[in-house]
Amino acid sequence: MTPLHRSLLPMAFCLAWLTAAHPSAQAQNKPPASGGAAQNHIYTCVDAQGRRITSDRPIASCVDREQRELSSSGSVKRVIPPTPTADELAAIETKRKAEAEREARINEERRKERALLARYPNEATHQRERMKALEQVDAVEAAIQKRGEDLAKQRKTIDDEMGFYAKDPTKAPAWLRHKLRDNQTQSSAQATALQQQAGERQRVTARFDAELVQLRKLWAEAAQAAGQATR
Repeated sequence: MTPLHRSLLPMAFCLAWLTAAHPSAQAQNKPPASGGAAQNHIYTCVDAQGRRITSDRPIASCVDREQRELSSSGSVKRVIPPTPTADELAAIETKRKAEAEREARINEERRKERALLARYPNEATHQRERMKALEQVDAVEAAIQKRGEDLAKQRKTIDDEMGFYAKDPTKAPAWLRHKLRDNQTQSSAQATALQQQAGERQRVTARFDAELVQLRKLWAEAAQAAGQATR
C-alpha cells in the first residue's frame, strides 16, 4: 500500500459511517422516480347547511349535490354531478329503454327499406308484382262466382220441386227441405266470400300504392347517392 492510499483511508471511513448513520441524506439527494409524486385530489362542495367543505376524497355529505374536483393550482378538473335518487334512476332507465326502442324501430325500418329496394329495384318490377297479386284475387273471385252460379242453378231445381208443396211447404220431403237449407247456407257463404275478396282487392291495391310512394322516395335517394359516388 502506498503512502497516498494510507492517507485516504481515514476519509473513506468517515464517509461510509456518515452514509450508514444518516440514510435519509442519501435519499434526499436522489431524483424523484419517473412519473413524479402522486397527485393530490381536492374535492369541494357546499353542503345542505351552506357550508363550504373541502376534502381529499369525494364528500359523503354532498352526494345529493354537485361537487368539484380541483387541481393543486385550484382550477376545476371536473364537476361531479349529484348521485341520482331512486326515482331519478328509474326515470333514467325509462328514458334509456325508450331510446333503445326508438333506435330498434329505426334500424328495423331501414332493414325493411333495404329489403324493399332489393325486391323492387325499379317501378316496372313493382307494377308486375301488383298485377300478379291482383290476378290471384281475380282467380279466387272467379271461382266464388262460378260456385255461386252453380248454386243458383241448383236453387232453381229445388224451387221447382218445392212448387209441388207451395200451399204447405212443411209437407215437402225431409231430404228436399234439407237440400234447400244447405243451398241457402252455401249461397250465403259464397256471398260473404265474395265481399271478403272485394276487401282483399282493396287491401292489395292500398298496399302497393303505399309501397310505391315509399319506393319512389327510396329510388330517388339511391339514384342521388349513386350520382354522388360517381363524381
